[in-house]
Amino acid sequence: MSYRLSVLTLGLLMCSPMAVSAQPAEPDFTHSEAGERYAGGRGTYLKRIDKRAFLHPSSNLPFEQQLDFRVGQGIFKKLWVSAPTATTASDGLGPVYNARACQRCHLNNGRGHPPTANWPDDNAVSMFLRLSIPPQNTTQQKLIDERRLGVIPEPTYGGQLQDFAVPGIASEGRMQIHYQEQVITLSDGESARLRQPTYSVSDLGYGPLHPQTQLSARVAPPMIGLGLLEAISREDLQAQADPDDQNNDGISGRTNEVWNADRQQVDVGRFGWKAGHATLNQQNNSALNGDIGISNPDFQSPYGDCTQQQSDCLKMPHGNTERHDNLEASRQMTDLMLLYTRNLAVPARRNTDAPEVLAGKKVFYGSGCQQCHRASFTIHHDPAEPENDKPQQIWPYSDLLLHDMGKGLADQRPEYAATGQEWRTAPLWGIGLTHTVNGHTFFLHDGRARNLLEAILWHGGEATAARNAVIRMPKQDRHNLIRFLESL
Repeated sequence: MSYRLSVLTLGLLMCSPMAVSAQPAEPDFTHSEAGERYAGGRGTYLKRIDKRAFLHPSSNLPFEQQLDFRVGQGIFKKLWVSAPTATTASDGLGPVYNARACQRCHLNNGRGHPPTANWPDDNAVSMFLRLSIPPQNTTQQKLIDERRLGVIPEPTYGGQLQDFAVPGIASEGRMQIHYQEQVITLSDGESARLRQPTYSVSDLGYGPLHPQTQLSARVAPPMIGLGLLEAISREDLQAQADPDDQNNDGISGRTNEVWNADRQQVDVGRFGWKAGHATLNQQNNSALNGDIGISNPDFQSPYGDCTQQQSDCLKMPHGNTERHDNLEASRQMTDLMLLYTRNLAVPARRNTDAPEVLAGKKVFYGSGCQQCHRASFTIHHDPAEPENDKPQQIWPYSDLLLHDMGKGLADQRPEYAATGQEWRTAPLWGIGLTHTVNGHTFFLHDGRARNLLEAILWHGGEATAARNAVIRMPKQDRHNLIRFLESL
């Protein structure tokens, strides 16, 4: 039996400044919309909601693929070990790494968090620092301009800070976070406290960082519905893009243009905090190599993120074996993991007709949140039923476009076409289950927001008007808005 899965191909997407589409008509806020409860379309998970809510296969996944799904889950949860061992299917960890398993970052397939006193031994395992530098010469600038590279890795430490290492070599360092709080005054006598993080690195194991190093902290995002996001057509993404704000609504979303290694051409980015990967397969395999140090068909270095400056790292044994395609993770392994990550179900909405939820939905639209957090798409390809082209509606609450979120959220680290102030609109489906699944309510790309209200108040740039509307609105409207988000 062949495990080679077909990858949804996307083609080259170029954003014309005239490719401006009107937002879908505003709904009737007296009742829920048809199908709204079924956030993930035909594959929506409809059973018990508990901490395992993000671990289930799409409900329409064919029976004959259920075993493959569970094998893929096993690979996702696998604890990798350092080479050499007799267990060739699990060795090759590192030599430097951030986690020993995919699920160590994506706990219960949910949202990561920054280190806190509640997790004193966590060592930020579900959060890490991206590292890069500006282009240093014309060759590097050309690669950036042509979208062959998204960033220039830091020359000594690579693309991210690895805070663990196998025995015999030093880890790269430790992320340090310093928070400074600011008070935001709201209407009706309320206030909120926002914490502004500053990042640095201590205990550097291989010498100083480049003086122009750009740091960007990232928490692991939820894993649900990724195959459905991949199924949204490029034409639908293109139709939303308005990079020059031709309709003068203050929103100028645009696609990220990234390198698709499978097709050897520029493509549409849709995965990652800045939409830096075109396909889920590339997102998976990049993380497998960069986070854990596992060679695979798309990222073949058995030394993971080790650089030429880390000579001891490059001398360590690795786990490449002929049995696994002369890699540490064979194509069979990565295809099974792809099937798993493509078919993780989105749980059903809760309380869609509750008065507070409907009132909060009206506030959501009235404040302009839906201009970026687009409620729904119609897709014609279902990862669980590739032979079925019957259209279905999904409700991710995202346009998957890049938006300028202002200086407050900026990491000042460009990635492909994304500037240092731009971020991909994060899908909101499942956001109300964060505490149920992960036991916390930390949000945004670096977990700085400690609740949903703080996350809203961090919005700037194109979202400034929406944020200010939330600040000014009556207390009850803010309450209803949060109830609506908690229903997603």
